[in-house]
Amino acid sequence: MDSAVTQYRPLESVFRQMSGGAFPPVVETFERGKTIFFPGDPAERVYFLLKGAVKLSRVYEAGEEITVALLRENSVFGVLSLITGHRSDRFYHAVAFTPVELLSAPIDQVEKALKDNPELSMLMLRGLSSRILQTEMMIETLAHRDMGSRLVSFLLILCRDFGVPTSDGITIDLKLSHQAIAE
Repeated sequence: MDSAVTQYRPLESVFRQMSGGAFPPVVETFERGKTIFFPGDPAERVYFLLKGAVKLSRVYEAGEEITVALLRENSVFGVLSLITGHRSDRFYHAVAFTPVELLSAPIDQVEKALKDNPELSMLMLRGLSSRILQTEMMIETLAHRDMGSRLVSFLLILCRDFGVPTSDGITIDLKLSHQAIAE
């Protein structure tokens, strides 16, 4: 079985059982293109991606949008305030890149669960470390290659994160427009 899937099953389980049922996590669905949160929104909840893909991006004053992460199933996001220890507003724009299903829990409950469960803290740390590594690889790809090489690298990343093996090779199970790829 895929180690990423088995690694996150306990995390999903803890998310589902958080607070002993007093304030259970909320299951939310978003259609493709719908905003989950905007920069500047209060950081009140942490999200666990059950199904689909979520794009995290920043929009700069000139109107340029930069995609900083494309998250797949079993990803946790919305944790910046939790990690820094400073309650702050959202930094990124989170959008459903495909139809998505999320679990969300109040940030205070997640923080308590992490303090009470060292194994959960390690799972979260592994997931976030993996995302930092992927971000660093993306930065390197964008900074040091020509357009053709960047496209090839991006397609390889999509194969790794969203690829479905078939008899003919790997199918990227996402519907992407040229605009989405360019971003």
